[in-house]
Amino acid sequence: MPAITLTDLTLGYERHPAVHHLSGIFQPGSMTAVVGPNGSGKSTLVKGIVGILRPLGGRIERQNMKKHEIAYLPQQLEIDRSFPITVLDTVILGLWRQIGIFGGMKRELWAKAEEALRTVGLSGFEMRAISDLSGGQFRRVMFARMLLQDSPVVVLDEPFTSIDSQTTIDLLKMIKRWHAEKRTIIAVLHDFNQVRDHFPETLLIARELIGWGPTAEILCDENLTLSRTMSAAWDDEAEICAEERV
Repeated sequence: MPAITLTDLTLGYERHPAVHHLSGIFQPGSMTAVVGPNGSGKSTLVKGIVGILRPLGGRIERQNMKKHEIAYLPQQLEIDRSFPITVLDTVILGLWRQIGIFGGMKRELWAKAEEALRTVGLSGFEMRAISDLSGGQFRRVMFARMLLQDSPVVVLDEPFTSIDSQTTIDLLKMIKRWHAEKRTIIAVLHDFNQVRDHFPETLLIARELIGWGPTAEILCDENLTLSRTMSAAWDDEAEICAEERV
């Protein structure tokens, strides 16, 4: 059974479509890069997948998964780091499904959180405020939190933006580890070389689907040119399309 199925999916804001009539399947255990020009609907798509946005048309099927069972990493700029919370407390939020709102933290759960920080190279950072971290350090904290979530589906929106090269290398290793564990990985990326080197599958969109399949086939010159042309020609003020596609 597919992990996530998109059927004639349209997503947008205030009834204006940002992703239009998109259909396809993220197979279980797949590792897919979502790429396209700026403003092509990539972040809108992943927000729909994780349940932040409701479809304007079509549907998203998550194969008996609840929304909170998807581990989601938003863009850096969408996270408020001014809240007075420590690194360890931030990571522990990944365990909220296990401990509940009023549940207590058992010693083994604290140990799991500390182990997750060791895994991402942040031992000794437990009591630091997240506001004091660099961009790369904070990204490592968020990956540690996702480790504790232990979700079958991981969705990442521009995970490597504004971080150093060593952090990128380390986090790519973690993504490949999740892939080896047969988790479904969906990541919005901009670096085509990074996509070609590390992601077997690619979804290329420009508000509409350009191509979805093996990366070497999708990231061809013809498709990339078409995506730029379609994105430039898109009318942001267009009304939602009432057409139904089979």
